[in-house]
Amino acid sequence: MINGLGRMKNWLWIIGLFFVLSLHAEDGHRLWLRMERNALPADVSLSESTERTATLDIASRELKDFWKGEGRVLLRVSKDGVMRDGFTICRKGLDVELSSASDNGVLYAAYDLLRRQQAGDLLSDGVAVTERPSYDIRILNHWDNPDGTVERGYAGRSIWKWDELPETVSPLYEEYARANASVGINAVVLNNVNAKPQMLSTGMLRKVAVIAEVLRPYGIRTYLSVNFASPKALGELSTADPLDEDVQRWWEKKAKEIYRLIPDFGGFLVKANSEGEPGPQDYGRTHADGANMLADVLAPYGGLVMWRAFVYQAESSDRACQAYEEFMPFDGQFRDNVIVQVKNGPIDFQPREPFSPLFGAMQHTQVMPEFQITQEYLGQSIHTVFLATMWKDCLDAETYRVGGGTVADVTQHRGGIHSRSAVAGVANIGDVVNWTGNDMAQANWYAFGRLCWNTELSAEQIAEEFLKQTFSTDEHFIEPVRQLLLRSWDTAVSYMMPLGLHHIFAFGHHYGPEPWCAPPDTRPDWLPKYYHRADTVGVGFDRTVRGSKAVLQYHEPLATLYGDLETCPEEYLLWFHHVPWEYVMRNGLTLWDNLCYIYNSGVEDAREFVDLWQKVQPYVDTERYEAIQMRFERQALDAEWWRDACLLYFQQYSRRSIPADCPPPVHDLEELMEFRLHLDNYTAADMDKLP
Repeated sequence: MINGLGRMKNWLWIIGLFFVLSLHAEDGHRLWLRMERNALPADVSLSESTERTATLDIASRELKDFWKGEGRVLLRVSKDGVMRDGFTICRKGLDVELSSASDNGVLYAAYDLLRRQQAGDLLSDGVAVTERPSYDIRILNHWDNPDGTVERGYAGRSIWKWDELPETVSPLYEEYARANASVGINAVVLNNVNAKPQMLSTGMLRKVAVIAEVLRPYGIRTYLSVNFASPKALGELSTADPLDEDVQRWWEKKAKEIYRLIPDFGGFLVKANSEGEPGPQDYGRTHADGANMLADVLAPYGGLVMWRAFVYQAESSDRACQAYEEFMPFDGQFRDNVIVQVKNGPIDFQPREPFSPLFGAMQHTQVMPEFQITQEYLGQSIHTVFLATMWKDCLDAETYRVGGGTVADVTQHRGGIHSRSAVAGVANIGDVVNWTGNDMAQANWYAFGRLCWNTELSAEQIAEEFLKQTFSTDEHFIEPVRQLLLRSWDTAVSYMMPLGLHHIFAFGHHYGPEPWCAPPDTRPDWLPKYYHRADTVGVGFDRTVRGSKAVLQYHEPLATLYGDLETCPEEYLLWFHHVPWEYVMRNGLTLWDNLCYIYNSGVEDAREFVDLWQKVQPYVDTERYEAIQMRFERQALDAEWWRDACLLYFQQYSRRSIPADCPPPVHDLEELMEFRLHLDNYTAADMDKLP
């Protein structure tokens, strides 16, 4: 008995020790919000003229818990404060004043002050900073379905637990709201753009109202994607024609129901007449007819319609041209509470695309950029690819529209067109403990929020902010990992689809290379051969005046620049031109040799990331170090997979040898072409199934 009790005590001691250690195990759940809680609350108060609200209570609580300053923090909401969610932070001695014209602005100021504290960037005595967001509406688009799945999601299931709502409210909702508010995100679309009509049922709307109530104090407005055929599915109507009076009355009644449940409801996101989704063209109507009908319904409540320009038809000669062709005839015909949502490039979130010509073309319609945070085509939750560099490349691109302006310039406030500006990002968030499936992928959620707030921030600054808050402030860690992040996009493009190649990934799940992919009875514009057009002459899609004429959708001088083989930027060469294999590029090498060297450089860089991460091990906790290391190792192997698959496949057409100073392939083309990865959503758990 004594020995038994002794063994039991030993086991209890071991279990207790494990429990204590598990409390300190790093799981990545805290994201970049890793401030240490104060033993005693900081001195925080409202000015005499400022009334207490739920939002100001949050700002006050955050500062009381985490602000380390010795002086007082004063929160002030004043008509004289900075408008549009902007704020001023003023340091006077040990005291700090946060002021804005809105409660939300004060909340953003509180998070800005705490970010400065975490990053060691505190204000000096007598210094004041004023910030105003670049976009009014900074919105995450969730592609989450009512059944809990996430389209193009690589971080588990949806955080929205529809089967538990409205009775049970997950604590994740408030944690999610806090993370978004900390980087200035102020709007959320809860569900997939491939929307199910049931999202507008009364039962689902009551669940949505509960989520909206949690998000509201954090300054976040709730939006829904809607199925254009909802009146037929839910209203027992025989049509969804936007010009039909019964259809209009159905939507009016539904809007009244929504705003009764959610008074600050933001509006609708609509994917119509794209990839089989219903829309106004089903009834001989236009995108403007459909968008304006919904806009008129929402207008009395101040609601918006975000109408996606992602459209293409199977019979089109060039999918890249279609958004322009379908929307430009209606420029200026959309209501002022309609914003046309345009993907950053003319195809579909490819690793590298030129900016969509619609940004410069639509002179009289408000447009908004749509970026993809979730890495559908960039290694999903496995590869580290810091997307701020890609987004900056788009936002900083000059459109040469009348009056000039970059993509950022023309999508922000545009006088005489619209009172509100917006930018959207397709979320990479799921219910896994670290939110994004890869601790490094958190950087893209963070970067999206920061760029929405200030498009003038550099990718370098954003990377440094993220790393200091999330991992370590030690320069021995910051400098090499910051450089890794800044190189990661170019590296991924190099080992996946360099020189303007695009859409040559695996069918269905989009993980890995399949330039040969050709399932029977499949739309040609879903297949790689439609885009790379490799033959014995050369490779690439001719979008010049001799081809699809897509270059003419850009203003001069871009139309001429892109359309001339000799002046086209080489990163877009095969996007705009079908180029002979023997074509001599600017470095004196042929196109084929350049492809070989660039693919190999991507592999070498990916391998270097493995070595670099190993060197910073002393500055990272064991749990996250090992999880990220495993992904870097897989990324390096995937880079080889991409290189070998693409070069061996294209070599069949080029009939040229791989340069002698390039390493030989490690895979066999026939084996790669027979390999199939049967997954809807690829996750880290499936890495052992790869070549």
